[in-house]
Amino acid sequence: MPDRFTPPAAPVGIDGLIALLAKLPGLGPRSARRAVLQLIKKREGLMQPLARALADVAESIKICGQCGNVDVVDPCAICRDPRRDAGLLCVVEDVADLWALDRAGLFRGRYHVLGALYRPRWVGPDDLSIPALIARAQSPDLQEVILALNATVDGQTTAHYITDRLADCGVEVTALAHGLPVGGELDYLDDGTLAAALKARRKF
Repeated sequence: MPDRFTPPAAPVGIDGLIALLAKLPGLGPRSARRAVLQLIKKREGLMQPLARALADVAESIKICGQCGNVDVVDPCAICRDPRRDAGLLCVVEDVADLWALDRAGLFRGRYHVLGALYRPRWVGPDDLSIPALIARAQSPDLQEVILALNATVDGQTTAHYITDRLADCGVEVTALAHGLPVGGELDYLDDGTLAAALKARRKF
């Protein structure tokens, strides 16, 4: 019986690019391989501009010192926008959630990114940006803190913890309501669902 033929691997540089892309959410090895082949086919129109854009962002990216958003300036464009309502503060788990809510264009307040959710034994309160949130909640301009957290066990545990910590700050604490399914994650919801959840928020 003849030995099984082993096809040659992709060139080292290309193979490394495939491996890196495969680490991105939603991309496995096959999808990454197809993406790399498409980039190679459109090297001048797509690959080279993408490489330059990645290099530029890697050099200029900043984490906003006020809300935790990702931008090329600190404070970020949202925190610097004077048209934003300083009386409303929307708390989210991750920057992806912030972008999802702001993409809908229905919330004109400011944001606060926790960085994670409270998961006993794995992620404690000290791992979240809660001290900074409490400091912001003590501002005389702030009237309402909206907990826009995922409708999961971890999201609700985090919401209860934050509510307890903000009890003495004199602000109203609300949470997203109708339109947000149990177990749903903000980054995967459509704009209409997010809009309904924002409009029907309830006191937490």
